[in-house]
Amino acid sequence: MAMVMQAVLLTGHGGPEMLHYRQDVPRPTAGPGEVLVRLRAAAVNNTDIATRTAWYAPAPTDGADQADAPRIVTFSKRTIDFPRIQGAGGAGVIAAVGPGVPGDRVGQVVVVDPYLRDPALPPPAQLSVFMGSGCDGCFADYVTVRAENALAIRAPMTFAELACLPVAYQTAQEMVTRGRIGPGDRVVVTGASGGVGFANLQLARLRGASVLAVAGADKHAALRDLGADQVIGRDADVSAAAEALWGERPVDVVLDVAGGPAFGNLLHSLRRGGRLVCAGAIAGAMADIDLRVVIYRDLEILGVGTSQPQVMQALLDQAETGKLHPVISHVLPLSDLAKAQALFQAKSHVGKIVIDIHRAADTALPQPLEG
Repeated sequence: MAMVMQAVLLTGHGGPEMLHYRQDVPRPTAGPGEVLVRLRAAAVNNTDIATRTAWYAPAPTDGADQADAPRIVTFSKRTIDFPRIQGAGGAGVIAAVGPGVPGDRVGQVVVVDPYLRDPALPPPAQLSVFMGSGCDGCFADYVTVRAENALAIRAPMTFAELACLPVAYQTAQEMVTRGRIGPGDRVVVTGASGGVGFANLQLARLRGASVLAVAGADKHAALRDLGADQVIGRDADVSAAAEALWGERPVDVVLDVAGGPAFGNLLHSLRRGGRLVCAGAIAGAMADIDLRVVIYRDLEILGVGTSQPQVMQALLDQAETGKLHPVISHVLPLSDLAKAQALFQAKSHVGKIVIDIHRAADTALPQPLEG
């Protein structure tokens, strides 16, 4: 008799009603080079929403009809097959290994890195498949994944906290790394109350930077409490606020997850030789920029769509030191995933929304095997 598990199936593009909680989904089996992870927690990320709503489909250009536009609807720039188990990252314990994987990995506490990479491609652009869209992800009791994508960790954290590290904190670590942020740098963080933005704030502060955060007015107190030197509203003049805080044209790096109409103005806040690192477009995918600002101030614009393995490992190393503590806003059961995604889209929270798959609040130390 085939073994089954609980999981949430995405059955098509649309609203949260396309998510269906089931308790009769076949449990996967680890293949060659893979491990089977018994998941304890998984976090909700913007990529889950974007995949469900087909946000990754490119807008038609030159008057083309939307029906003629390529149906590229996943983070990995490919079509999606339904039903799909979403969940672009999680944390749990290795329950079994496939052929070619050492048996002593069974029982390891791991974080699942959702970026399945093609080593034949040049770094950092090695993304081949992204879990939760191009293949099944972590909103389930079990997931199979390449052994190299199940990263062992011993950190003074709960499984719920570990589940926050893939995607959001992983993207932020990539952003601060590529932005070359160091002690004394003056950094603007947009979307600072969301998962990636909030992680950008924390990680930039850990590197010794001073941070000007941009967020809705109801989030300002929480962001100041967590280390922002100043917080301004989304419609505020970033250049004026930065000058008031640090002096004339002071910004070394902008970490942007918003995009949209404000993107061009962010460039004006940068010093000569400054860097703008972009990893999101929650305020809109299209932006007007003055290329003269980019050219004659020798600016760098860096897009982050993939995380490199060494950057993810550096993030886990920080977690193991106890210096990094992800901030969690809500924890909901797997059966409430549709509610969790709706809550995520409401943007009224600060920090991460986590799905409790199995005792997510447990401390993430080596665990006994369970059925």
